[in-house]
Amino acid sequence: MIKYLGSKRKLVPRIVGLAQAIPGARTALDLFTGTTRVAQGLKRAGFMVTANDLASYSEVLAQAYIAADARAVDVAAVEAMLAELNALPGVRGYFTRTFCEDARYVQPANGMRVDAIRGRIETITADATERAILLAALLEATDRVDSTTGLQMAYLKQWSARSHRPLRLRLPILLDGAGRALRLDAREAVTLLGQYDVAYLDPPYNQHSYYRNYHVWETLVRGDAPPAYGVARKREDCRTTRSVFNARAGAAERALGEVLAAVPARHVILSFSDEGFVSLDALRAMLQARFGDVAAVPVPSKRYVGAKIGIYSTDGSLVGAPGHLMNTEWLFVAGPDAAGISARADGVALAEVA
Repeated sequence: MIKYLGSKRKLVPRIVGLAQAIPGARTALDLFTGTTRVAQGLKRAGFMVTANDLASYSEVLAQAYIAADARAVDVAAVEAMLAELNALPGVRGYFTRTFCEDARYVQPANGMRVDAIRGRIETITADATERAILLAALLEATDRVDSTTGLQMAYLKQWSARSHRPLRLRLPILLDGAGRALRLDAREAVTLLGQYDVAYLDPPYNQHSYYRNYHVWETLVRGDAPPAYGVARKREDCRTTRSVFNARAGAAERALGEVLAAVPARHVILSFSDEGFVSLDALRAMLQARFGDVAAVPVPSKRYVGAKIGIYSTDGSLVGAPGHLMNTEWLFVAGPDAAGISARADGVALAEVA
């Protein structure tokens, strides 16, 4: 299970249930797909899914889990490639120097394995789907032996217990059925895509940038060697890469309004945290303006583990103090008969927004 800020792991059954409760719904758009957890849930439920995100690591995960049809993948060939990659001796390269010696993302022995495997992936297959599956396997294997609290902005004071395990690739659990993977800005995507029965939106909601929080994954997937800075050795372009959804002063609200006004779907499911820059009243108003019927329910959720224990730099200094431990995640459904859809999905009527 990939560690990810704002993961919807516990909400997936509820989100999928809402989508299934929409009469005749067969196609779904996951516009800010992240690690594709919700998109995978929708695909398992039989939806034809398009998964979109601006991050390179999200695109690779979407190619492996959403666009790839397990029935069309030569699993024996992929397993043979994974075995070859697992047998490679380590090589000290950019990843080891940057993220294991200058920082503490994984231990150097595993970093050298990452360097060797990442280089070989570029030559082991010419098939785009197989390449995405191998990259997804490497990303997940690296995540299983990291030494973070789930974010890649700083590292634990001592090496984590899991970081002592040897890195090993596993075949990702592929899903039957075709899908689509895109890497577009959400505001661009909604103007280019065809119509969907339901769209799920999980936009960034405050100043915390996914690009910076998961910069190691971005570099791992791209296979480049950018200049790096800071205790976490972030990519140099983290200084300039900004999402409008992380902006204050109304910019995030305007951007989300643009997306909701143009999203090509007859129903929308939207999740948003009470830590967000956009108020709940503003969210309701935007949804009502576009879709009319809106229902919503609050879902208490624990914050990421760094909020509980703090975050430490490589010299043991506390760089992120503990904060509050619980949020409220709001789950909205908008479109014809929103309250009825919510009631059918949950067995109880959710609070209809007046």
